[in-house]
Amino acid sequence: MAFCPLDYRYGCENFKEIWSELGRHERQLEVERALVWAHMQMGRVSEQDYSKIAEISVPSVVTKERVSEIEAETRHDIMALTKAMAEAAGEAGWCVHLGATSNDIVDTAVGIQLRDSIILLREQLCHLIDVTANLSERERDTVMLGRTHGQAAVPITFGLKAAVWLDEMRRQLVRLDEATPRIAVGKFLGAVGTGAAQGEGARELQRLILTHLGLQVPLATTQVVGRDRYVEYVSWLANVACTCEKVLQEIRNLQRSEIAEAGEGFDVKKQVGSSTMAHKKNPIKSENASGLARIVRSFIIPTYENALLWHERDLANSSSERFTLSHGSALCEDVIAKTADVLTNLWVDGERMLANISSQKGLVMAEKVMIELVGHGIGRDEAHEILRAASFEAIANGEELIDVCARTPAVAAAFSIEELEEMFDPANHIGVSGEIVDEAVALARSAIQ
Repeated sequence: MAFCPLDYRYGCENFKEIWSELGRHERQLEVERALVWAHMQMGRVSEQDYSKIAEISVPSVVTKERVSEIEAETRHDIMALTKAMAEAAGEAGWCVHLGATSNDIVDTAVGIQLRDSIILLREQLCHLIDVTANLSERERDTVMLGRTHGQAAVPITFGLKAAVWLDEMRRQLVRLDEATPRIAVGKFLGAVGTGAAQGEGARELQRLILTHLGLQVPLATTQVVGRDRYVEYVSWLANVACTCEKVLQEIRNLQRSEIAEAGEGFDVKKQVGSSTMAHKKNPIKSENASGLARIVRSFIIPTYENALLWHERDLANSSSERFTLSHGSALCEDVIAKTADVLTNLWVDGERMLANISSQKGLVMAEKVMIELVGHGIGRDEAHEILRAASFEAIANGEELIDVCARTPAVAAAFSIEELEEMFDPANHIGVSGEIVDEAVALARSAIQ
């Protein structure tokens, strides 16, 4: 019976494979094989013995089931693995795990899992960037109401709103690419990091193993890879999950009935919003992914605590990391994928956006009138007070601000009715939004190419 929601509800199969019990076992076998390969390169193991190790270092020969049987007796996972390998290798079994400590295998296998996870995460993030670039470009000049403090501010474009998301996503990609060499790292210098058990050429042995596996080579380690690397990785997961939730939260707000400017696609033929309220079209995917993003962020605290090991190491981090790295990775990928799906199927109602601007009775155009007054020789503070008084008069009387401005002496003296009407056109309030969108899209597309 499935117990964890990752088993039956969240995450993609590729991620589950990486962090599954079998995925861990397969990668530990790969590391043990690479160790013997490196010894062969240094003349310590014959080609014949390495060939035998390579032959048996697969899950179909050294099975997870057999390792589990031995672990039930030894109560040590890596010792069980090496015994199962030696058992299958026969006479060549002498060189299994030669000069290694358990965590040389464990942390290096985790390094491979992290490397494989980063590949998938990067692919999903690039897809999300592409989708967001398309949305930003499509809605480049769609004028809508900007909001600050939850209230009407001044006009903006939906394209610029999406470009802000887009540029943040691009920064997340840059962060991932910069951090990957620090994260996808193994280690092979033994029980306390001296390399004594590896003998002469210990550092060369480590270099051979790790480069053969496609991992980076650390300078100094204890028995474990420095957990600052895992802190950086999980912090990135939390950061990008936060980016996604920020986007999804905005969409959820824009889909509110009283705003209704943009929202999730909804299959009106089949999809159900509520078991009782038949009219509902809830932003279910955005809410789902937002909840998962919070779980991803929650792994930050145990990840920091896992970096605080006694002396050259203890085991307090191990059980915790089986959750933080696996669940954090899989759930972050799920959040990114769902965000991309929401943005792919997003509806945008430009007419509703203009209607919401119109409902403000011109108040959101006050800034432009004030600035234009300054251009006509009125001091900035005085101009601000003129528009503040006019705005509150319009609010008190339920009038359009343009009508109040037209009878305000200082404004009427400076502008004709035609000039005022131009100032109150929302399309004349978007500034350099289009330029910003174009540049953000170009930079993002360049990054993912």
